[in-house]
Amino acid sequence: LHSLLLQVWFISICKMTEQQLDCALDLMRRLPPQQIEKNLSDLIDVVPSLCEDLLSSVDQPLKIARDKTVGKDYLLCDYNRDGDSYRSPWSNSYDPPLEDGTMPSERLRRLEVEANGAFDQYREMYFEGGVSSVYLWDLDHGFAGVILIKKAGDGSKKIKGCWDSIHVIEVQEKSSGKSAHYKLTSTVMLWLQTSREGSGTMNLGGSLTRQIEQDASVNESSPHIVNIGRMVEEMENKIRNTLNQIYFGKTRDIVNGLRSMTPLESKVKQEALRNDLKAVLSRRTQVN
Repeated sequence: LHSLLLQVWFISICKMTEQQLDCALDLMRRLPPQQIEKNLSDLIDVVPSLCEDLLSSVDQPLKIARDKTVGKDYLLCDYNRDGDSYRSPWSNSYDPPLEDGTMPSERLRRLEVEANGAFDQYREMYFEGGVSSVYLWDLDHGFAGVILIKKAGDGSKKIKGCWDSIHVIEVQEKSSGKSAHYKLTSTVMLWLQTSREGSGTMNLGGSLTRQIEQDASVNESSPHIVNIGRMVEEMENKIRNTLNQIYFGKTRDIVNGLRSMTPLESKVKQEALRNDLKAVLSRRTQVN
């Protein structure tokens, strides 16, 4: 009986924890992305038991560090962190220095270097600035990686904003070596803030997560980088269009519904004319 009661208690605790986690994640999805770090910290203070689950489940805005060896910026995330040190994709070294830090195999490191060069060009073409980083690590039957892109506003006082995209890719190579299975999970966080004398301050932001899987051939004309790059490009375009429709399109519809293009004086005259016509028609009906 004691053992049965313990099992019932444990199951009820697990269900309650799962419900709390679902509610916490649902809440985080609805809060402004530019305040994720503060909101996440406040949420952990309220429910400390969910700390580890929340930190591993909630994507946070990417931070930028400088590789002093090569003089280039790179992005920080959990995928290039080992302890308190972060690995640069440019020099393949940890900062602060770490002797036994996790490193990709030689084959994967060569692929990582090529991927960083490819996505650096992709970022420049699509975003005209910002920072990108690619990190890869070995799996038993393939490899996995993450493609990070961050583009902040140009520093204008009237318009501020930031785009953070996190693409986690898992590649399972087939035994033949001529094809592979790709699984891509993409998260985009976007926020904008405008401040004008006529309209005041407006905040607009949100995040979307999408996932896709597909098989593709692997050869000289279509290597892993080409296959991954094509998937990331298509996914970002889809998410960008969705964000535009959901946030910008919906906001435009609401503003157009609230704002009238007709002057108030004209509306008053139209209403007066309408009332006069009603009165005349009413008198004619009574006469008839």
